[in-house]
Amino acid sequence: MDKKLIGIDLGGTTIKFAILTPEGEIQQRWAEDTNINDEGSHIVPDIVESINHHLSMYQMDASDFSGIGMGSPGSIDYDNGTVTGAFNLNWDHTVNVKKEIEAGVKIPVTLENDANVAALGEAWKGAGNNAENVAFVTLGTGVGGGIIMNNQILHGVAGSAGEIGHITIDKHGYLCTCGNVGCLETVSSATGIVRVARDMSEEFAGTSKLKQMLDNGEEVTAKTVFDSAREKDTLGLLIVERVCDDLGYALAMLGNSLNPSYVVIGGGVSAAGELLLNTVRKYFEKYTFPNVRNTTKVELATLGNEAGVIGAASLVVKG
Repeated sequence: MDKKLIGIDLGGTTIKFAILTPEGEIQQRWAEDTNINDEGSHIVPDIVESINHHLSMYQMDASDFSGIGMGSPGSIDYDNGTVTGAFNLNWDHTVNVKKEIEAGVKIPVTLENDANVAALGEAWKGAGNNAENVAFVTLGTGVGGGIIMNNQILHGVAGSAGEIGHITIDKHGYLCTCGNVGCLETVSSATGIVRVARDMSEEFAGTSKLKQMLDNGEEVTAKTVFDSAREKDTLGLLIVERVCDDLGYALAMLGNSLNPSYVVIGGGVSAAGELLLNTVRKYFEKYTFPNVRNTTKVELATLGNEAGVIGAASLVVKG
């Protein structure tokens, strides 16, 4: 019998686990709350305890598994299997994740950055269609991403390859949390879209329900903006065009540089669906080199919350 895989997706609020076949099919899944108290010292012991408990419950043991793949926030030391600077976990120090989990469950562990494992998941079993070259961008509170070339995650010399959110799309634009100006994240993240909406609303003189909401101080989210555009609200349509123009431009620069088979858009904002996809495609095609336009496809992510555990498990079988 082929040995199974365990995928772990470690987040600031939830730790997701899955047991998968070598082909990437999920057989069992569960989740635990992330206990970040006491400088995050409970996180790794909780992971060990949860795995051991579930393996016992499923009447399995370490010999049934070829390995554990795990995605984590923070800076990964790939040689030593440590994580540093995962501030949403209260890990401002170095944590020996690989060593401690292996000691607790007796299964080999491979670590990777959390954005990269989501990219691996979409490339393997999702919208990337198991292609060798895939770029993944996730639109959430910020904008992150991962780049896979020739079936290998690109890390760069300091682990910062794939920082798609910090492609400059307007050198006179908004100040980014990274300290630079005009990063993609400042306009195409969930928070960035709301910022754009507020600024464009101040300059908009026409009739718009969305403008009324903004002027009245009502809660407006990225979903509100896309819903209003779907309802043909004039301001909503203008905002979506602006945001997707910038996103399409950034993805075109990525496409022109790398020419992957797929550029996959995930994260919470991707729930905007076909309106987001079709508008981004329009601008991607506007800004790309002709051969890239004809060979690189832009798609929406399909795995949702499963991308992380599937991608993490792929670390075991794909090295």
